[in-house]
Amino acid sequence: MTTTYDPTDPAYLDEADLREELGRVYDLCHGCRLCFNLCPSFPTLFRFIDARDGDVGAMTNAEQDQVVDECYQCKLCYLKCPYVPPHEWQLDFPRMMMRAHAVRHAAGVPLREKLTDQFLARTDLVGRASTAAAPVVNALTGSPGSLPRRLMEKTVGMASGRLLPPYARQRFTTWFSRRTRTDGAAGPSTVGAPAPGSQGSVSVFPTCFVEYMEPEIGKDLVKVYERNGVSCSVPSGTRCCGAPWLHQGNVKEFTRAAARNVASLVDEVRAGREVIVAQPTCAYVVRKDYPLYLAHTPQAADAELVAAHTADPAEYLVGLHRAEGSSLDTGFPGREDGTVPDQVTYHVACHQQAQQTGLKSRDLLKLAGIKATLVQRCSGIDGTWGYRREHYEMARTVAAPLKREVEAAGNAVVCGDCHLANGSIEQETGLRPVHPIRMMARAYGIPAEDGR
Repeated sequence: MTTTYDPTDPAYLDEADLREELGRVYDLCHGCRLCFNLCPSFPTLFRFIDARDGDVGAMTNAEQDQVVDECYQCKLCYLKCPYVPPHEWQLDFPRMMMRAHAVRHAAGVPLREKLTDQFLARTDLVGRASTAAAPVVNALTGSPGSLPRRLMEKTVGMASGRLLPPYARQRFTTWFSRRTRTDGAAGPSTVGAPAPGSQGSVSVFPTCFVEYMEPEIGKDLVKVYERNGVSCSVPSGTRCCGAPWLHQGNVKEFTRAAARNVASLVDEVRAGREVIVAQPTCAYVVRKDYPLYLAHTPQAADAELVAAHTADPAEYLVGLHRAEGSSLDTGFPGREDGTVPDQVTYHVACHQQAQQTGLKSRDLLKLAGIKATLVQRCSGIDGTWGYRREHYEMARTVAAPLKREVEAAGNAVVCGDCHLANGSIEQETGLRPVHPIRMMARAYGIPAEDGR
């Protein structure tokens, strides 16, 4: 039995070794049970063990695998677990589940599942095609349960009932490059704002969400940063962060995506720019997974350097506010004229909590005079898990407490950093969440530049 989360370890893809390690981990979880109320994996695990009078070794392979399948990588158990490294027991449940998926993928998955994996992971290919024909694509896929969606479920495995995010007509990088050519540089967009670069320089890594689906988040991010004297660039050569490959166990494709992105992002860091990622899942991948999966490659040091200089949008701005020698513009005309509300419901995304950077978006909203009611419940999406047909009903069950708490808060506006979770919130409550950086732009009086 090998306790390893290193994908280059010779035992990493050994199924017999994995089975022993799953037994060890499951036995430790059985003795602790601190995570009994998190994802479905733990109640299922404890139910199987209790049915055998506590004999973890009596679990079948199918039962072990069901626990794996019901883990959607929210990472919250890692935050709760008292036995994570450097504890001598070296327990990392999420990475253990990752290893199990990798072993399964290496052994070969059924064709139908492989089609779903390919469709969900090739976000750039799908995104480029979908933005080019956005009105048609959105009309065909925008109605859950419609005939086109039922056909998608049968062919590529996307749950027909899941609300899908619409594609934008113009990609974020297209907007940014055109704006840069027009202005001569990505200059300040607000009268009276400090000159860009006086307080810092960042590189906005849009990932597939901002690039193809929510470019308005990227547009407002650039304008808010420029208002605060921070110049913005966009890295060349980056694509999807690779999370869908990782979550399905395709280590080879994920490592390839990590290497490609790190090669581009490290140039930005060496040029003196911080990397800003406006999607918590992608930011987690850059910070936590790239260094691990590139640890034994020539890019190991580059991955560590990029991870150390990566931040969420609000994290960077709050840092400006709190640091010596820098400041945040705290004049908010949009608050004075009623453009933004006094109070919002703020959803704390799982992958934001997993980065352990604090509630920086909540803090940013507070600076603008906006009180935030916190909701810390999982959306049941977490990467691509909640989009798959086989997980859809369970994902809706997972999201039920989130729905109850959002509705109980009673606010007309919901804020959330995670594009994935925001889609679930909209489906469950009918309220379309606003990214906090967009709320800040309106508070500053920066007009929306919606391009749908």
